[in-house]
Amino acid sequence: MLRLHNLRPRPRSRHRVKRLGCGESSGHGKTSGKGTKGQKARSGGSIRLGFEGGQMPLIRRLPKRGFNNAAFHKRYAVVNVSDLNAFKAGTVVNEQLLRDSNLVRGHFAGIKILGEGELKHDLQVQVDKISTTAREKIEKAGGTVALREARRIEKSETDAASSKAEPDAAATTAKPPRVKKTKSRSKKSE
Repeated sequence: MLRLHNLRPRPRSRHRVKRLGCGESSGHGKTSGKGTKGQKARSGGSIRLGFEGGQMPLIRRLPKRGFNNAAFHKRYAVVNVSDLNAFKAGTVVNEQLLRDSNLVRGHFAGIKILGEGELKHDLQVQVDKISTTAREKIEKAGGTVALREARRIEKSETDAASSKAEPDAAATTAKPPRVKKTKSRSKKSE
């Protein structure tokens, strides 16, 4: 009967340990399975992945293709609704106020309000982005939300409309496109 005191692995499931550096009779004698000489035969001698002995590695030889959006990624400073309780009722909360109170530090594309926590009083919030729950909580407390991004879009649309109404002076003074000249080869008469 199987008991804890007589548990043992199945026959032939355990392999003999490879005993290195124990002389010729171990079966792995002399060089201990490391071949002969060279960096990899030395103790502590290892070569990092992708190293080609100083030759320009494959990863650097291959051309880089494709487009990466990481360079155009916008990072927003995040402020939770519960953090806004630090301000008095009726205060206009904007980027300058948040920076003065050290709720936002560093360089960001704008400020985003998230809905974690509860708001105890009404505030006038002027930010770039806001989550749906945060907007609901602010309006439920009697506050208002104004998005700064919307104003920028409206301004750019009005600028575009006014530029279409006026005659395009830049187009009339623009130079005609350059035409590439080709050399004509004349046959030599013999």
